[in-house]
Amino acid sequence: MKFNAGCWRLGPVALVTVTSLPSACATVSSDPVIEVCPPVVEYNSAEQALVATEIESLPESFLTVGWLADYSLLREQVRTCGS
Repeated sequence: MKFNAGCWRLGPVALVTVTSLPSACATVSSDPVIEVCPPVVEYNSAEQALVATEIESLPESFLTVGWLADYSLLREQVRTCGS
């Protein structure tokens, strides 16, 4: 057996690896990405005032207060989505 006989076994493995790498990218579409932003429901000032009063009456440890802060951030992100 020659000294370099073991090196030939790596050839087919390397060849399969190298030829499969470009095919991994073949599943990616080259079509342009169309950004779709969901609509933001607008609330009138009377509804906003009523909700603000209700939120102020809740204890700060109330879980809903934190959720509403997250919802507010999400609404702001959606507003800027299309701009």
